[in-house]
Amino acid sequence: MAEQKYNARDVEFEIEDFLTPGTWIDIGGINTFSKGHEEETADTTTYASEGQAESQKMQIAKSLTIEGLRLRDSATGAINPGQAKVEALSERLGEDSLGRVRFSHKNDSTWEVWTAHVNLGDQGGGNNDKTAWAATFTRSGAQTSVAKP
Repeated sequence: MAEQKYNARDVEFEIEDFLTPGTWIDIGGINTFSKGHEEETADTTTYASEGQAESQKMQIAKSLTIEGLRLRDSATGAINPGQAKVEALSERLGEDSLGRVRFSHKNDSTWEVWTAHVNLGDQGGGNNDKTAWAATFTRSGAQTSVAKP
C-alpha cells in the first residue's frame, strides 16, 4: 500500500453537547488546526552520572488549536452550533469545565476523543476581513478512540 499525503481540510472536528451526552455537533468554520505536544521531565542525575545529565519523562500534555471564521445564520443571527457549544464550554469552571471533543480524517474508521477544557482565542478582524474565531482544547487525561458509525 502506498502512503499518500492528505488534506488538512479533510479532518473533521466535533464537540459533545454537554447537555445531551452522546450528541456530537460539528464545529464549523475551521480553516487551520494544530496539535501541540508537551512533556515534563524529572531530573534523575546523581553523582554516579559523572557529569552527564539524566532525566525521565514523567508527564505528557496535548493541546488542539482550531482557528477559522466565525459563522452566523443569516436568517436568525445565531452562531454556528458547534462554535456556540465551544464558547459555552469555555465559560464553565471546575469539573464542569471538562467536555469532550473528537476529530479524525473523514476517511478514518475511528475518532480520536479527548476530555478537555477549552480556552477561546482572539476573535475579530479588520475593515476588509471576515471575523476570526479560535479555540484551544487542553486534554485532561488520556485520549481514547471510538469507532465511527
